Amino acid sequence: EVRRRIGLTGQYATVDEELTGRANLTLIGRLLDLSKGAALSRSEDLLMRFGLADAGKRPVSTYSGGMRRRLDLAASLIGAPAVVFLDEPSVGLDPGKREDLWQTIRGIVREGATVLLTTQYLEEADALADAISVIDHGKVIAHGTPAELKRRIGGQTMTVHPRDAARLEEAASILARVTGSPVERASTHELRVRVDDDGAVADLTRRFAEAGIAMTEFSLRLPSLDEVFFSLTGEAINTGDSGASAGTHESALAGEGARS
Repeated sequence: EVRRRIGLTGQYATVDEELTGRANLTLIGRLLDLSKGAALSRSEDLLMRFGLADAGKRPVSTYSGGMRRRLDLAASLIGAPAVVFLDEPSVGLDPGKREDLWQTIRGIVREGATVLLTTQYLEEADALADAISVIDHGKVIAHGTPAELKRRIGGQTMTVHPRDAARLEEAASILARVTGSPVERASTHELRVRVDDDGAVADLTRRFAEAGIAMTEFSLRLPSLDEVFFSLTGEAINTGDSGASAGTHESALAGEGARS
């Protein structure tokens, strides 16, 4: 019963390439003690749900990488688990296939399952997680919602884009004086600076107006999870396709559903 309540999808597809997609799912259902009829019915439902109804008749060796990942995820759901563990599920997928996978994961959560997911793609964690644990050298060093983690390092990032590029240095000088923070020249037309004081925004608006520096962009945003990770560990995260073992750091996303 415990085995049926837990689903697991590893970093790489583990389905049998010689079997058809349908046979793979049916086999796993039987291993989970489903009756033959129940295993077949569940397999058909999952193949339809994951857009593999036609492909289910073919050997997995003929599948694309994205199709294999979908089949692998379907296999983890055969037993209708309450908890699903996903290890680097989007490794090797192009952006379009990755977004499709994210939608599938959201669907699993909407149906009531809890998803525990490890990822080195912090955009993925930000897009999917209700709660995130940051693991450094095997230890949890931070935990919270994406917004809580972003607030933890304090401040916001201001981006300004003077209409007249010739006044970039003057704008940078005003930013530095008001915020007391280093100013990053993000491009030949764009400046970024950390803002810790809410009152600085009004002050900057006034000073730019007094100086006659018009802006095509003047915006604030919370720090990204990449900036949070760097602040917590002192290192940028490794997002190479070699997976979690590629670096000493790993961000773990946990509790995608309300059960977290």
